[in-house]
Amino acid sequence: MLAYCTLAGLLSSIVISGLLFSLDFISKTPPGTFFAVIGSSLGFYDSNTSPYVGLLLHFATGTVAGNLLGQGGIFWNRLVPFGLRRGTVLGVITGISLWLVLFLPLTMYIIQPKLEMFNFSAPNQYVFVIAQHFQGLDMIVVIGSFFRLTIEPR
Repeated sequence: MLAYCTLAGLLSSIVISGLLFSLDFISKTPPGTFFAVIGSSLGFYDSNTSPYVGLLLHFATGTVAGNLLGQGGIFWNRLVPFGLRRGTVLGVITGISLWLVLFLPLTMYIIQPKLEMFNFSAPNQYVFVIAQHFQGLDMIVVIGSFFRLTIEPR
């Protein structure tokens, strides 16, 4: 069960990453821009490094979340995600919990302030362009991520 949950978390993060790459294509931003925001906010300012850092952290978050759900299922039978309906409900609950506990605080208190700072003092042109692209989009990112969360496959 632990392996199943861990794999489900990884696969879920891979699928949603694919959707985020398609948003880059639609918005005509360079591939990996959404992930570059994460990498740049953590101090990886190189255009070749920051998207990969963000992508790997996205995969790691999904994988760890799935693993934690599986570990919880070992100790508490109500968290056992067997069956399509139960797995979907538990996956959505896990996703909403991650959104509330991890995504919102990181976005509102670390990433957005860092992007605003980059609008005035960016370490290079690449980071400046990313910061300009996301300027004033705080609430759109938060609301859009919640809707993304509700359609994310589990």
